Amino acid sequence: MSTVLSGVLPGIPSGTSPGAQPSARAAPAVFVLEQAAVRFGLGTRTLQALCDVNLQIDAGERVALIGANGCGKSTLLRLLHGLVQPSNGRVQFDAQLVQAMVFQRPFLLRTTAQNNVALGLWLRGSAWAPAKRLALEALGRFGLAEQALRPARKLSGGQQQRVALARAWALQPRVLLLDEPTSSLDPHAKSEVEALIQHIAAHDPAMTLVFASHNLGQVKRLASRVVYLEQGRVLADLPVQEFFAVGALALRYPQAHAFVKGEPV
Repeated sequence: MSTVLSGVLPGIPSGTSPGAQPSARAAPAVFVLEQAAVRFGLGTRTLQALCDVNLQIDAGERVALIGANGCGKSTLLRLLHGLVQPSNGRVQFDAQLVQAMVFQRPFLLRTTAQNNVALGLWLRGSAWAPAKRLALEALGRFGLAEQALRPARKLSGGQQQRVALARAWALQPRVLLLDEPTSSLDPHAKSEVEALIQHIAAHDPAMTLVFASHNLGQVKRLASRVVYLEQGRVLADLPVQEFFAVGALALRYPQAHAFVKGEPV
């Protein structure tokens, strides 16, 4: 039976991958997963999306989730955000922290960019007029003040992703989850959105960032820690410098090394 707990978590160590050695942590834990599994479907049509995931993410960490398509990155993000429930195991999280999630293709309503941002604030309890003022400020921060009254779905792909980031930023989240936020963008828009993510992280070092990406260069630039998944399992979990250190990954985590080198895994 699955167990989901909430509350303020202490900074307790937890094993994160086969062979990993737990270490003392100073920051409080935002998420702790213990033997967490997610299955979709019933009977013979069951899909095991995550299996026996042990993971701890602490406040202020920048964690990149990498792996091939279908390895469980998106499911893990949704599990952290509460959009899916564990089939087995335990997920503990700090329910007092405001979370926001940005998807690979942003979900935008058939209304203006400003209203799309304001709606999130309104649903959280803000009056509509202050919500619209804050929405306009958020759009301005992301270079979209002049697009505020345009239909959000008529904007370019990069602009739509910036609207989604502005909507998330306006909520002042303590945890920001990003599911491959630049993978569907052209190179120019990709650079713009990545720069905005760097800006958000740099100006709020206490915020926790967890993102999925296929762009290893982006992982090097944005992450402090890399978690490699394969077939729903965490097979490697290392600080970013160690993950990309020449020779070290091949010795400790050969499957992750093969993925990084573009070889079959």
